[in-house]
Parts: sequence; structure tokens; C-alpha cells
Amino acid sequence: MNSINDILNDKADDLFQDDNITTDTVVDTILTPIEETTKTDNDIDVQKLKATVYQIKDQLDSILRILDGKQVKDHKQNNPDTDILNTGERIIEGVFNGEKMIGADGKEYSIPPNYASKSKLVEGDMLKLTITNNGSFIFKQIGPIERKSLIGEIVSNGEQYSVLVNGRSYKVITASITFYKGKTGDEAVILVPKDGESDWAAVDNVINK
Repeated sequence: MNSINDILNDKADDLFQDDNITTDTVVDTILTPIEETTKTDNDIDVQKLKATVYQIKDQLDSILRILDGKQVKDHKQNNPDTDILNTGERIIEGVFNGEKMIGADGKEYSIPPNYASKSKLVEGDMLKLTITNNGSFIFKQIGPIERKSLIGEIVSNGEQYSVLVNGRSYKVITASITFYKGKTGDEAVILVPKDGESDWAAVDNVINK
């Protein structure tokens, strides 16, 4: 009976089409991002760390498909952080930073304010971006972070709105305030990450005065 290692090596040849790739290579590929991440300073970039974890998850899913005897979806990869489907569409996953998506490739992708406000995206949410052949950007929330609700007062500094909660200021997208017809002095119910700190919040509702 063939060992699991032999089976993985045979399947890896079919998946990666490279005679030099072995099970050890696959494992090294998966573990490398973790090793690099753990060597950073105390100031950990949580958003990039989450993006890396989701990359590793995708790689593990591919190995599980190999073990199940399934074919991995055929796609080209000019960039290891970007999937190019047979249709020509590009798929990029990333983390919402309160205003934009930070892709696994390290680039920033602008999100329509109306979409971010209506979807009530919270800083730390995982997103998937599909770039179509005609250049359209289609965002989808794939990993919402745990949330908690807070109530505070709407304040403004020029065109930038914020919500003040117990002396702590959270920036919010202007479109989310105008959608609820909010104004300075009104109360707003906001959503923030349940754990950890954030600079941005999503507006859940506005209590007009």
C-alpha cells in the first residue's frame, strides 16, 4: 500500500504540473507565511495577518481536494495573491480597513461608500473582490468579524463625520450618515469589532433630535 506521502506527491504533480514539487514543498509553502508573520515586531499588522491566514486556508483547501480525489479549479496565476479564472476574471481577497479593502497583494482597493454603508462593513471584515473583464469591481463580504453595538453623538470636522462614544471618536463613512439623514448632534448606533481597537465604525442607525 502506498504511503500518504507517496499519494500526496503523485497528486501534487497533477495539481502543480511541476516535477520538482513534493509534499514537503507544499508544506513549506503553507508554513512560510506563518513563519514570516511571527518574526515581526510587537506592532502586528492585524489586517495583513488575517489576509495571510485566509491565503493559508485556501492552500489547505486545495490539499484537501487532492486527498478527496477532486480536481482543483483550473486557473492561471500571474500573481500568487490573485486568481485569474478561465473566464478572465480576477479574484482577490482582502481585509476591510474601514474605508478600503487591503488585498492579499498589499494593494488598496476603493470600495463604493454606498456599498460599505448599506452592507454595514466593519473594520476587519474579510472581503472578496471580483474584477470582471469590463473592469467592474464586485465586492462580497466573506468573513464578517464579530461585532458589538455602541451609542454615541455625531460630530463633524469639515466633511468627515465621526461618532463620539465616552470620549472615544470613531470615524464613519459620510454616506452612512446622509443615508439616515443624520446631522451633528444626533445620536448614532454604531458597530465596531467586538475585540480589539478600531478607528472606523459602521453606522447601524441614527436617532434624530
